[in-house]
Amino acid sequence: MQKSTHYYDSPIGSMEICTQGNELISCVFLEDMKTGTFAADPFGALVLSQLDEYFKGTRKQFQVHLGDVGTLFDNLVWEEVGRVKFGYTASYQDIANGISAPDSVRAVGASNGRNPILLFVPCHRVISTDGSLRGYAGQVWRKKWLLEHESRIEWGVTTLFDIEKT
Repeated sequence: MQKSTHYYDSPIGSMEICTQGNELISCVFLEDMKTGTFAADPFGALVLSQLDEYFKGTRKQFQVHLGDVGTLFDNLVWEEVGRVKFGYTASYQDIANGISAPDSVRAVGASNGRNPILLFVPCHRVISTDGSLRGYAGQVWRKKWLLEHESRIEWGVTTLFDIEKT
């Protein structure tokens, strides 16, 4: 099957989306700006439409088929990360516990860092046990923006810190 590349202008930077058939195989932020949102095929158009809805705050869960793009361990971690609901966070330890590998926190962090399908596998929702924002393939400032975006939509607050005060 032929791979298709699509571009999306998000509020936090250009994104490159790669699909193969009816599977999403990557969604990453670009540091060099590409202009224009476009898709070359119907599945790519569906992916971009769902990104539009997410950034507008009308979509909390993506509904596209994800390609099998990682190792067995990576896919196990990413499946668990996918269970973290919109507007919530989990720690790397929570994810390790969720895959019944409580001693694998560092490996979970490494898998999270290799996630090629940002947003659709919501690794931005995984934070340190102490609540700090560590690493993000799309840069930490975007992780903070995404968490605050989801907090505004889900809870009507600006930051996760505000949730604790309500």
